[in-house]
Amino acid sequence: MLGIYSFQKFSTLDFPGKLAAIVWFSGCNMRCAYCYNKDVVFGGKKIEEEKVLEFLKSRIGLLDGVSFTGGCPTMYPNLIGFATKIKEMGFDIKLDTNGINYDVIKEMAEKNLVDYIALDFKAPREKFYEITKNRHYDKFEKTLDFLINADVEFEVRTTVHTDLLDENDINEIVNILENKRYKGVYYLQNYFETDKETIGNIGPQKRKLDISKINKKIPLGFRNF
Repeated sequence: MLGIYSFQKFSTLDFPGKLAAIVWFSGCNMRCAYCYNKDVVFGGKKIEEEKVLEFLKSRIGLLDGVSFTGGCPTMYPNLIGFATKIKEMGFDIKLDTNGINYDVIKEMAEKNLVDYIALDFKAPREKFYEITKNRHYDKFEKTLDFLINADVEFEVRTTVHTDLLDENDINEIVNILENKRYKGVYYLQNYFETDKETIGNIGPQKRKLDISKINKKIPLGFRNF
């Protein structure tokens, strides 16, 4: 059963410029080989909404926001209702998403239920299924196009494991973003090596991405390089 898997009471890193709690939602419509949140993706429901809301009520005036992550939070059936209750307390909301559930993201944006979105651009079209085991690149692209024209702050980011994505793949994504007139920073995130078992049981990457070969047509940011 999909639901809230766990939550962290505060973080200074996850929500840019905000002191925030983090809520992890179980379930995902992708199966990325490098994903180390396997326990979350397949973990089911462990915490009731009311427990999280009760905690947040005690942190009004102390926390700035709440970060929704996972898994993919947009798979949670009551995400709109849950977000509404959190916004009514005065918290900002950040949403981490792979962009597949366009309708949920659009509704959250249009109802002012999200203040910042981190959109994962997993791979260019030609490699999208290979990386994600999801065939719906068009749904991701629809979300990207919507956010570029919407009035909500967002970033685009790609996790890079060079056994899966190389410099040519990243440059293709850069070209796509430039052609779509994306104005934000495109963040490249180096694969985070962990002792946890990943969904695809993938090992460490053999090399890091060569940043000198990445086209700088748009603003770039680098995390963990």
